Amino acid sequence: MLLISNFIKQFWQGITLVILVLITLSSLYPAEYLPQVPGSDKTHHFIAYCALMLPTALRRPKYWLAIALFFIVYSGVIELIQPYVNRYGEWLDMAANTSGILCGWLLAHFLLRTKQNVSN
Repeated sequence: MLLISNFIKQFWQGITLVILVLITLSSLYPAEYLPQVPGSDKTHHFIAYCALMLPTALRRPKYWLAIALFFIVYSGVIELIQPYVNRYGEWLDMAANTSGILCGWLLAHFLLRTKQNVSN
């Protein structure tokens, strides 16, 4: 786990950018119908934004809180744009996104504290 954590801390910007691009493309790609996948749509939003926040929260750059707020606003902008690309924008999706961001931060906080306790 330590090796993965160190990898994420080292390449956090690239990982975050790739995840942000994937979320954007999958959220705004025009679709005649959404594919059937297991789980709830809200669960997918939650997981995607948790994964988006985790690298930033593990690295904790100087402006990490501003980055988290940017992710929340960005998810709202995506929800506003979706109806124009034959998708559905839902405010509950934004709530799931925000919850995922908070969970990503909490998970990183827990991992950093656990690592700190193991080091002592």
